[in-house]
Amino acid sequence: MIRSGREPYVLTSADLAAREGMTLGTWRTKKAAQAPGRPKPVSSEGARTLLWDARQQDAWAVGKPVPVLPTTDDPGDLLDRQEAAAVLGVAPRSWDQYARADQDLRAACQVVGGVEHWPRDVIEKWQAARPGDAGKRARGGRPRGTGDLLPREEIRPRTAALLAADPAVTAQAVAETLGVHHNTATKALAAARADAVAELLAADPDTTAEDVTARLGYPPLTARTALQAARER
Repeated sequence: MIRSGREPYVLTSADLAAREGMTLGTWRTKKAAQAPGRPKPVSSEGARTLLWDARQQDAWAVGKPVPVLPTTDDPGDLLDRQEAAAVLGVAPRSWDQYARADQDLRAACQVVGGVEHWPRDVIEKWQAARPGDAGKRARGGRPRGTGDLLPREEIRPRTAALLAADPAVTAQAVAETLGVHHNTATKALAAARADAVAELLAADPDTTAEDVTARLGYPPLTARTALQAARER
């Protein structure tokens, strides 16, 4: 997590290596990131790209007391995908889908040190406005007897956006993300897949299910179903 106002002090591993007179390869070979006493990265645990706080690293390098970073959550804190997912109580892959499909989340994304981050207040406001309560979402969408929360005209394009972000997205994930019934999500997802395959057929009428899998990334069975649906239109 990048605490509020500390974006100017963010360093990448390559930045640290250069400061310490090494190439990034040498820095990694020497396992400089694990040097005794070195302050920990500010990136989330398990992050693929490590980010560091320059003020902490500079103090450690010259043997001075390492400044303590703020520990109180602030609306301006910048969270990476794993931290954002933790706020929502979902898997990072689910957050990836939300972040690509939602216009507000796309607009709020900030790339710091080559890593996508979102302000804490944006995440929390999005969570508060997210359709349905946690129990309903855990069951895969809206309960019976209630209507879809998303306007009908938005369901198909939003589903298509989720499909573009993850070719293996499930109807349950669509229902959970958009706040619609599972049946609604199933129909919208099938239509979105058929739309995408129809574009392939328009360019090449001899497109096969294997071609669909190779081009669009759909699982084999899904590719065959979508191809048949597109041809029957």
